[in-house]
Amino acid sequence: MSNSYGKLFKISTFGESHGRAVGVVLDGCPAGLDLDLEFIQNELDRRKPGQSKITTQRKEEDKIEIVSGIFEGKSTGTPIAMLVWNADARSKDYSHIADRYRPSHADFTYQEKYGVRDYRGGGRSSARETLARVAAGAIAKLFLAKYGIKINAYVSQVGGLTLQKSYKELNLEETENNIVRCPDPAMAEEMITLIDNVRKDCDTIGGVVSCVVQGTPVGLGEPVFDKLHAELGKAMLGINAVKGFEYGSGFEGVKMLGSQHNDAFYLEGDRVRTKTNHSGGIQGGISNGEDIYFRVAFKPVATLMKDQESINQEGDPVTVSGKGRHDPCVVPRAVPIVEAMAALVLADLLLRNKVIKL
Repeated sequence: MSNSYGKLFKISTFGESHGRAVGVVLDGCPAGLDLDLEFIQNELDRRKPGQSKITTQRKEEDKIEIVSGIFEGKSTGTPIAMLVWNADARSKDYSHIADRYRPSHADFTYQEKYGVRDYRGGGRSSARETLARVAAGAIAKLFLAKYGIKINAYVSQVGGLTLQKSYKELNLEETENNIVRCPDPAMAEEMITLIDNVRKDCDTIGGVVSCVVQGTPVGLGEPVFDKLHAELGKAMLGINAVKGFEYGSGFEGVKMLGSQHNDAFYLEGDRVRTKTNHSGGIQGGISNGEDIYFRVAFKPVATLMKDQESINQEGDPVTVSGKGRHDPCVVPRAVPIVEAMAALVLADLLLRNKVIKL
């Protein structure tokens, strides 16, 4: 089982949803970086459960503990180990599916692949593992900020409700001002109402998180197998419940002619720019200095508070009853996860691009 990501800025995560703790070891962070503990905790707070009526009601403080790699508030260049202790796991909520396969979950595939599975909250397949990525991603953000790189994600779609405005028309500072994390207040209210109605109907709904990266230097990414957009795609598709990734013009670009889609170059002072940015800031797999923007599609959460037909490990027909505490829509809590994974990709590629000294 692969539990690591990155080549130079590398993370290895550990822990299960209902185990003692979830954590991460980050190797490759340069020495001398100010590790702002308040910032790291705030990133985890954005992801933690129990935030609002439209998220799971599991109560976890998710207080981060940094147990190595830090001295007098700065990174030492050695592995940084961080963990969060689980406090509000209710394993009994899952005893009824110990031998049953929940529809669209990893129960069947884990059982077949490993011959054993932790049915308590999905074990290792639980989205609770993503808190480790957010913790490491917070450090990646601190590292990228030294080079003027900023990452902002937001909810741009819930079900059929789609925010039609470009990120350039939005005030992304408004993203954290509502519980659905949509920077358009009017659309946010519609999304919240939709999610709440779905929740009351004991169902779930999917959505889209959009992300924009600003301040990226020219030259990040490799021209063949480690293209920047390929690395971002792998990182995003590795997040629980993600079903799609597109960058730049994405699938909409197929509706355009080449003469409309091409991004013409021009010189702004001594900087090469493009008049349009259908490329999404990436050409030939390498960043060109323009804004990088992409969209990540999340499916409806697979656990429903409704009975579903399935089979057990013996192949007998069974009914899977919905129990426990689950998100009716994952996208509000997915925003910091998308940002974290983008930060980890860019931090790794920045280190691979050149030797960094703080």
